[in-house]
Amino acid sequence: MLKVLRNIWSIVNRAQFEPSIVGPFVNPFYLARKGLFDAIKAKKDRLSGIVLDIGCGSTPYKQLFPYDMYIGVEVGPYKKSSCVNVYFDGETLPFKADAFDSVLSTQVFEHIFSPDRYLSELHRILKNDGVVLMSVPFVWDEHEQPRDFARYSSFGLKHLLSCHGFKILDHTKTLADATIIFQLINAYLFKVLHAKGILTILFYTMFIMAPFSLLGSLLGRILPKNPDLYLDNVVLFCKTNAEVKRV
Repeated sequence: MLKVLRNIWSIVNRAQFEPSIVGPFVNPFYLARKGLFDAIKAKKDRLSGIVLDIGCGSTPYKQLFPYDMYIGVEVGPYKKSSCVNVYFDGETLPFKADAFDSVLSTQVFEHIFSPDRYLSELHRILKNDGVVLMSVPFVWDEHEQPRDFARYSSFGLKHLLSCHGFKILDHTKTLADATIIFQLINAYLFKVLHAKGILTILFYTMFIMAPFSLLGSLLGRILPKNPDLYLDNVVLFCKTNAEVKRV
């Protein structure tokens, strides 16, 4: 019985980031996470060599990349995790210059109070031909309060990156269709229902939020897309030799 429960929990836990057939029934943020996972997976071959995962959490995307070495870093020691290799102060990354081939930074940038400092650090630790895969929300509710400082449009990101010696190689806008409406409904329900505890969250997700996830998935395929209203930016960019704004 214990083994069965562990297997069920493993499936539920994996479905929080990786889309699966059970996802709509166990993950209230299924649509958002599926959009993010698909966009990252489509660019997975661009990250290789020595990879740094900033704000790594449980490293949910690690298995996607053809890395030689994978280092997870978190601001700490606030987020304890066995997946974290290095903790840092949130400002200066404790690595030498030109140390990494690739950097992954998912849903972190909006929590950075000094984006110029962060981008300068990314530029410093990357090798000359290094690449960064970064995701950051455009339309989303406030979360991880009070450390939620910004939202970025595609134009704002392009400007910031160019000022810090980066060139955008690929830019994906997730949920740029009717799907976003249904994910925002579920985000609203998750907050107003005050879901607490695993069983309560699963109950609400299965019987209240899952129908919206399923309907959103369907209408997102049928109705016209809208590239101006979307959930997340997923940007792949590289280090260039352009003049850099030093911070």
